[in-house]
Amino acid sequence: MTPHPLARRASGILLHPGSLPGTQGGGTLGRAAREFADFLAAAGQRLWQVLPLVPTGLGDSPYQSPSSLAGNPALVDLEDLAAGGLLGRSDLSPLERLPRGHVDYAALLPLKAVLLARAARAFLSAPGAERQALERFRAEEADWLEPHARFMALKDAHGGAPWTDWTRSEPDAEAVAAHAFVQFAFFRQWGALRAHCAERAIQLVGDMPLFVAHDSADVWRQPHLFDLDAAGAPRAVAGVPPDYFSATGQLWGNPLYRWEAMREEDFAWWRRRVRAALRLVDVVRIDHFRGLESYYEIPAGAPDATGGRWVQAPGAALLESLRSDLGALPFIAEDLGLITPEVDALRDRFSLPGMRVLQFAFMSEDGADPHKPHNYVPNAVAYTGTHDNDTLRGWLAAERPTRELRAERKRALRYVGARGRDAHWAFVRAVQASVARTAIVPVQDVLGLGSEARLNTPARAEGNWSWRLGEGALTRRLADHLRELCRLYGR
Repeated sequence: MTPHPLARRASGILLHPGSLPGTQGGGTLGRAAREFADFLAAAGQRLWQVLPLVPTGLGDSPYQSPSSLAGNPALVDLEDLAAGGLLGRSDLSPLERLPRGHVDYAALLPLKAVLLARAARAFLSAPGAERQALERFRAEEADWLEPHARFMALKDAHGGAPWTDWTRSEPDAEAVAAHAFVQFAFFRQWGALRAHCAERAIQLVGDMPLFVAHDSADVWRQPHLFDLDAAGAPRAVAGVPPDYFSATGQLWGNPLYRWEAMREEDFAWWRRRVRAALRLVDVVRIDHFRGLESYYEIPAGAPDATGGRWVQAPGAALLESLRSDLGALPFIAEDLGLITPEVDALRDRFSLPGMRVLQFAFMSEDGADPHKPHNYVPNAVAYTGTHDNDTLRGWLAAERPTRELRAERKRALRYVGARGRDAHWAFVRAVQASVARTAIVPVQDVLGLGSEARLNTPARAEGNWSWRLGEGALTRRLADHLRELCRLYGR
């Protein structure tokens, strides 16, 4: 059987491409992405973890996408399209006036859509070898690409309204072709970036949300696989009960699956989705893995997540079906939150590495807490924090902390033996030195940035996902320090 891609000790950095620096209003798959891969190689890192690469949706979240199989148009590098003659240099000038310290999605996304449409028109009006390459791409990817392009064209024609409100069923052919071109550009650029990473022995770790958005090509195309009423609205929605991040839980709003309908089709929808993901990355982190054992069902229209209930899911049957396709499952199980012995058993049955997050280790004096490094196991991925956590420095220096947080920070500093401005390095060392085979650190923690660099605050609807890395932040000195840690700890 093929070994798991994370079978040997390695270290990596978590940074979403949208957070990369540059002059296009948000990070792209262009020069800055290649330079980041070069930095990883210089720093002895073997892994680059990203967030979902799908189009963003509600709240600019990559976890609320209009398609589980498409690439994010916002990540397409327009300088690459300009170099190919599809845009003029002056076309990019409005992007250069956008903020560089953060992503202003309200300004960026409409402007980028206009420029991508302009590039698509130029491409589609010039037949030749490149046009033939697009037609081959459309033919080879027709199973998901045509429904996605049709969905997006119809959504545009209806002013962005959800599919349940549409009055037209046939999109404009030119609009469909334009959306297909954007996907062609994304996958071509991602393929070049992945090859660049492979040349430097860097593996890519992707991220797959467990659920999909209701207003998506997935639900629109195959509504029978989702728990909807006669009008197409969700009868119940996904979320989690009250937890570390929110006293009223998290109301995600995603429709739930009709698992029996999926089982009858031998989980064909999932198998197609996983195969597509593994064409982009080497390892897939399954977000909210515990939902494969039991998911939290919240009545549609509920004001928050407090009134939900846990419902059994056929995770073992799904994973068996995927294993018959793939052999060893190249997954990371995001097993955070309220985890039961049944969830642990499902993860271990398929030999999946779980997650250990250092920031979660100090809520009590419990010496048996699985997030404390002395309790880590080899088959795990150790993090200082995730994209949902505050940065280490922000967590350690929060203004007006509660009594509980003060005690938590005191326990944490005592555990790692740290104090002062460089305390974050003691936490990085703790995960690097652990027996966990994989150690991944958000780039914000490598740089020792404060709460201003936090990427996401769960249960907050707006103001997330906008942080960007500063130009020149990743220095040779930093790379040397990270490489030395890898040498010390056998990574």
